[in-house]
Amino acid sequence: MTNRVALWLAILILIALIADYLLGYGATLFLARQFLDLIEWVAFWR
Repeated sequence: MTNRVALWLAILILIALIADYLLGYGATLFLARQFLDLIEWVAFWR
């Protein structure tokens, strides 16, 4: 990954977090819960 790609990715993530903050953290909480479910599912298959 080049520095330019990493910078654009960081900017996009920051914009998404700011937009989610303005809308009440609904998407961030949903993604965090889904990520925890994924971790549990992967740990099961380990």
